[in-house]
Amino acid sequence: MKMQMGFTVLLILVSILLINIGSSRATICYDTGNFTTNSTYEKNRNLILSSLASNVTLHEGFFYNASIGEEPDKVYALVNCRGDASAEECASCVSDAAKDILNKCLNQKEAVAWGGSPQCIVRYSNRLFFGKMAEDPMAEGSYGSNMSLNMTQFDQTWKSLMNRLLREAAAGSNNSTRKFAVGEENVTDFVKIYGLMQCTPDISETDCKDCLGPSVGFYESHYHGKPGCLIMRPSCMYIWDLDPFYNASLVSISPSLPSPLDITKGKGHITSRTVIIIAFSVLVFAIGLVAFTCVVVIQRRKTKKEIISKQDTEDGDEIDDVESLQFDFNAIRAATNDFSDDSKLGQGGFGVVYKGRLPGGQDIAVKRLSRDSRQGEVEFKNEVLLVAKLQHRNLIRLLGFCLRGNERLLIYELALNSSLDNFIFGMVSLHFCFYFCQSCKLFLTQKCTIFPDPVKRLLLDWETRYKIIGGIARGLLYLHEDSRFRVVHRDLKASNILLNAGMVPKISDFGMAKLFEMDQIQGDTSRVVGTFGYMAPEYIKHGQFSVKSDVFSFGVLVLEIISGQKNSSFGNEEQAQDLLTYAWRNWNEGTALNLIDPTLRVGFNSEVMRCIHIGLLCVQENVSNRPTMAAVVLMLTSCSLSLPIPLKPAFFMQLDSEMDDLESPMQGHNQNHVQFSLNEASISELEAR
Repeated sequence: MKMQMGFTVLLILVSILLINIGSSRATICYDTGNFTTNSTYEKNRNLILSSLASNVTLHEGFFYNASIGEEPDKVYALVNCRGDASAEECASCVSDAAKDILNKCLNQKEAVAWGGSPQCIVRYSNRLFFGKMAEDPMAEGSYGSNMSLNMTQFDQTWKSLMNRLLREAAAGSNNSTRKFAVGEENVTDFVKIYGLMQCTPDISETDCKDCLGPSVGFYESHYHGKPGCLIMRPSCMYIWDLDPFYNASLVSISPSLPSPLDITKGKGHITSRTVIIIAFSVLVFAIGLVAFTCVVVIQRRKTKKEIISKQDTEDGDEIDDVESLQFDFNAIRAATNDFSDDSKLGQGGFGVVYKGRLPGGQDIAVKRLSRDSRQGEVEFKNEVLLVAKLQHRNLIRLLGFCLRGNERLLIYELALNSSLDNFIFGMVSLHFCFYFCQSCKLFLTQKCTIFPDPVKRLLLDWETRYKIIGGIARGLLYLHEDSRFRVVHRDLKASNILLNAGMVPKISDFGMAKLFEMDQIQGDTSRVVGTFGYMAPEYIKHGQFSVKSDVFSFGVLVLEIISGQKNSSFGNEEQAQDLLTYAWRNWNEGTALNLIDPTLRVGFNSEVMRCIHIGLLCVQENVSNRPTMAAVVLMLTSCSLSLPIPLKPAFFMQLDSEMDDLESPMQGHNQNHVQFSLNEASISELEAR
């Protein structure tokens, strides 16, 4: 889709002196409106630009878009790095391009910049442009000298390569998560053409062709005969050169088709018989491929219908669109040693979690849902529907599922370091723990956990805790704004944060998650489910939940990570009813050091105090006063950003720590009585052996 004629641009074409095609840069400031100095829009723009470099490399295909603020000061930003860039090169390119924008576009509400070596696209605007193709403005350039080649022969090879790259880039054939293609063709034994095409992955295949096609045509009409060209647009980039310029080790290059010269080598010509044989072979292959594809599709649909129930979930969603990720039940049973006690990692209200190992050597966590659990049915449907489609480094990865009779299994990647609560609230397990049995009037022994484990807590230095806080924030931001769906988790807590071998946090347990429409602000439910101490007050009192409910839970989690104490069982002082009360009082009195885990108090830095500040902002009672997760990520990544003063948080009564999870059937959202039940989702109880 082309930019409307009324949407004027300061510069439509920018000529670039290309000394090296692989490392050119340009910035264009749109003439579509200005903002005033020190305005809210300027602050939002500067904040989101400063956060792009640190966020883009965390997303697949090095593509990232986000927004910040509220209308009319809302700023939208998009960034996409070249497909052959490393993470370091991508971050550096985006950082340089963002700085160029800040230096050159002093008060323009829209701008686009193309960084170099290798290229990236950085763009911001006061209007929503995600998913809309823009081919203007354009930055372009070429070399000054002409080629001394047989141009008829060159043009034939060049067009063949460009047409192939155009199809591959638009279809995303090299990588399903990006629209990127590179390739090369031999013109002679000594001359080779190298080409690269890429579109931002948010536009359609047709729009990608409409963006790259005119770029190819622009070279032919303006630079024909020149030995290379670069054309950059807001939605695509096109480069070709006679020298290699892309990093072939980071991309999968499609094999080159023989050039016209290669075909005629040897006998010097192609006979009509050869043409017929080739054409017939291609036709037979195409028919066979189509037939094979149809058989596979039909078989997959048949299998999917056999293994997936068509019953509606609590929200009326169906799970028939879940891809076929089914594991064989006997294979999972063998992997877990027939679900033996030695393989058991944890147990909760929804079932048991077992550790297993697949024949290929991959360690897995198998969640075996209770056969007679109604919640287990909902849990299964929600997790298969959501988790299979959510892909982020800070979300637990669902490998597949299994259905057999009453058996319902979920197979996850195994988080080797168990869950976060085992570190910040870690206990030492004793095999002989005495208790008095009232019915038998005897002292008996059992395996129990009663003593804090100082070793595990010492492993969580501040640098590790800070990375965990940032990872959880990015995972929630993905759920709330950046994924294909808008998801409210509803049960964010320390036991639902799993840690891999590198202590990277992964949000787990989506059995209580809710899908939102992209423009939906709030939802209501008559059945409040979750974990006491983490639930927002509006959710407990009125059954109202939103992304801000997750923000509240995140704030509680941040304060727990910093203090090393659990909100629902906090009892440092008689005056403090819970962790939030204690944190707020010490923050107001200037004694916030009392809140910090004693293992962190020696040599702690300003980041700790800043995270306490952010945690208190997230747990404010008024929903509108809590920041969004986009704002939280900016607060965590931009230390220069000044934070608002937090208001008094919502307070909770103290309860027995064993009564941790809550389920409340509400009537009219005004019922004061709540029912407590043990409801620990089993995947959250992983304990590595």
